Order: sequence, then structure tokens, then C-alpha cells
Amino acid sequence: NYTNPMSMLMWFFSQAHPHIQAVGLCHSVQNTAREIASYIGVGHDRLIYECAGINHSAWMTRLEIDGGDAYPLLRAAAGDPDIYARDKVRFELMRHLGYFVTETSEHNAEYTPYFLKDDALVERYEIPVDEYIRRSEENLRAYVAIRRKLLTGESFPLGPSVEYAASIIHSVVTGTPGLIHGNVRNTGLIANLPEGCCVEVPVLVSRTGLSSCHAEPLPPQLAAMCLPHVAVQELVVRAAREGCRDHIYHAAMLDRHAPSVLSLDDIQAMVDDLLEAHGDALPEGVRRRS
Repeated sequence: NYTNPMSMLMWFFSQAHPHIQAVGLCHSVQNTAREIASYIGVGHDRLIYECAGINHSAWMTRLEIDGGDAYPLLRAAAGDPDIYARDKVRFELMRHLGYFVTETSEHNAEYTPYFLKDDALVERYEIPVDEYIRRSEENLRAYVAIRRKLLTGESFPLGPSVEYAASIIHSVVTGTPGLIHGNVRNTGLIANLPEGCCVEVPVLVSRTGLSSCHAEPLPPQLAAMCLPHVAVQELVVRAAREGCRDHIYHAAMLDRHAPSVLSLDDIQAMVDDLLEAHGDALPEGVRRRS
């Protein structure tokens, strides 16, 4: 699965179809590794890392270059104003929590209550609040251009990307071992995150399929950053499986950003507007008011 909301979808699927081998794929981990390498001025192939957590909130718990800890290099890079300006939110989170998180600064601003509370903070951290709309428009333009080239027979360069799907197929078909970071059911893979939730961990790929790897327990402050999101995800999964509209309200109430700018009544009104806007795309039980 490549579709968001990644953790909620994979959690739902693992409950609905527990005997089907499935993995959620995102490019956050591998892109973050490349970004870190660029910040400290080395080729990404020299960077050794361990990363675990939940999708969009996974943490680089180990960074090494040539056998040495690379975190001092990354902290030094964050002291360069030009580099800091490229990733302000994530560098701030690293400064306070000690570790670098996956996903972009604009996304991480949405996942915490610290950066979007007022216009002054948005300006200070240079957060593009309409970034998703911009990205969607850009993707649509790219789709139209690629479709036109395919229909007209025009050639364009092809090559491997950082996405995992092709390498998974290659490993399964040829038996060549591979390693990815995937989103899977937590069967004790991260001991200090809830059993059964969706976690992002290393996954070995071979002719036999996928084998999820155990990660070390997260440092307590990182587990604490993940747990509120896990609670929200569980409520949404329950809402979908049980047809319970109330759990959508509960999830929005517990979202880390929404309560920093909205009252409980405002949150409920927002949820009502969203459910009405999405209409028939949602399960009947969620659409129905109790």
C-alpha cells in the first residue's frame, strides 16, 4: 500500500485480513537519510542508520559515518543558518528531543502543537501552510505531461527511484535479499509501542516474502511523541470497523494540532463539515449521526 493515511489503513487491513502478507510503503525514511547526508556533506551511501517509530514519525535512532557517530556532524550542520533554514522544524525537534525525525518540516509542523498555533510561528519557521495543495497541483501537472508522452510515443528517461515497490518485486522474483523500511503490524517489533498498532521498521525481503525486524525500544521521549498519534489512529480504525461516528470526534479532539487552535465545539463542527463534504465515500455508520 502506498496510500495515506498509511498507519490507519495498514492497521485496518491487518485486522480485516490478518492472514494476508501486506506492507505499507513510504519514502520518508530513505529520503530523510539522503537529506541528512546532504546536510553533513557526505554521499548517502556512506551513511549507516537505524530508524523506527510510526509512519511520518519515525526516528533516526542511529546515525554513523565510517564507524563513528554522525549526530555531532548533524548538530554542527544545524548551526549553519543556510542548512538550518532548509529544515527548521525538524532541526528544532532534534534540538529538543535529541533525534532527527522522518518526513518533512512542513508535515511535522502539522503533527505537533508547537509550530502552527499563530501567524508569528508560521512565519518564524517558514511553514508553507498550503503545501499539500501546491504539491497536488504539481503532481497533476506531472501526470498530464507523462500521460501525453506515453500517448504520443515520446521517449523520456527511466531509471530506479527511491521507492521500494520495484526492489520488492526484484527480491521476491530473483531471491536477491533486500532491505526496506515498511509499515507493518506491531507484533512486539517495537516493545514500547502498543501491540497491534502499525509501526515503521526495517523489513527483510526475499523469495519467501517479507520478514519484519525487531527494533530496539524507542527512547522514552520518542515513544511519547508517537503514542498520541497511535491513539488517534486506533480511534479512526474503530470508527471505520464499528461504524461509530463518535470516534471520529474523539480522534479529532485528541489530534495533537487541532486542540492548540480550536475549541471542542469548533472541532466537532469541523468534523461535521468534513464528514458532510466526503459524503458517500465514507462508511454508512460514520455518516450517520447518533
